[in-house]
Amino acid sequence: MRSTVGWQVAGPSPILRRTSLERRDLRPDDLAVRVDFCGVCHTDVHAVGARSGEVGGKPLVPGHEFTGVVSEAGAAVTRFAVGDPVAVGNIVDSCGECAMCGAGQENFCHTFPTLTYDGIDRHDGSTTLGGYSREYVVRDRFAYALPAGLDPAGAAPLLCAGITVWEPLRALGAGPDTRVAVVGLGGLGHLAVKIAVALGADTSVVSRTPDKGDDARRLGARDLIVSTDPEQMAAARDRFDVVIDTVSAPHDLAPYLRLVAMDGTLSHLGHLGTVTVETTDLLVGRKKLTSAGSGGRPATADMLDFCARHGITADIEVLPSARVNEALERLRRNDVRYRFVLDMSDLD
Repeated sequence: MRSTVGWQVAGPSPILRRTSLERRDLRPDDLAVRVDFCGVCHTDVHAVGARSGEVGGKPLVPGHEFTGVVSEAGAAVTRFAVGDPVAVGNIVDSCGECAMCGAGQENFCHTFPTLTYDGIDRHDGSTTLGGYSREYVVRDRFAYALPAGLDPAGAAPLLCAGITVWEPLRALGAGPDTRVAVVGLGGLGHLAVKIAVALGADTSVVSRTPDKGDDARRLGARDLIVSTDPEQMAAARDRFDVVIDTVSAPHDLAPYLRLVAMDGTLSHLGHLGTVTVETTDLLVGRKKLTSAGSGGRPATADMLDFCARHGITADIEVLPSARVNEALERLRRNDVRYRFVLDMSDLD
């Protein structure tokens, strides 16, 4: 086994503590990656919250969007060499045999993809430990070359937030002839705006308050629609071909479905849970409701190349990893614009 250091929550306390971790010895198709920067996702907040209070539960090391450098390569690895900059997202393996894997949609693997943390390793049944650590061992197929010119800290959130909005925008045809609205200007939403604008779409932001108007326009949006203003929402009815809903808390979808144009689509990304929809909100205008999550290997590589060509990275606040608990607490309060990234170099 390989020894490293990381941040772990174990037992009834929600506080992450620095501890020694063990990684597997390299298999022939593995990479060892020195983790330099790891993004902090709302999923991490939920995972830590769900684990806190457990007595005798499995230790949890969060982190599933990170960049770093290859420090060692398995004997069968040909795509990477020691010293190569790489990025790793929230999926680190899949069956490779089902129809979804064959279509390059490993995120929808029929036997469920292996998640970067709190997943089950397909070979030895161990629980995966995430990127809040100085080293990660990953199957080479699920590491991505980090394009030159992308800041490694700002690029880290692309591997979760970026790909999560990239796939539906591409699948729904966002481009020069489409009107896109992004609901919520947070970690997902601000990247959805940047990507939609770069794709050439006429892009707007929908937010509960007007205080993010300047940010929305700085990111390239044409305007901001205040969702709590009935007149503004009425004026925007049936206006958008694609609405990307990134709000992480449970909420009513009806106001946002009313923004969708005839034959358009609301893609509900931020909150994974039960929703209630009136059929008439879909019927009037033949509107569609869909969702998406993460992305397959081809789409992830395409997204990174696209972001490199257009200079897209996340707007971030970088903190030393020793302040991980502060980052999680502030994220619970939505006190960040727009993504925390941990600098893991203080683990040396």
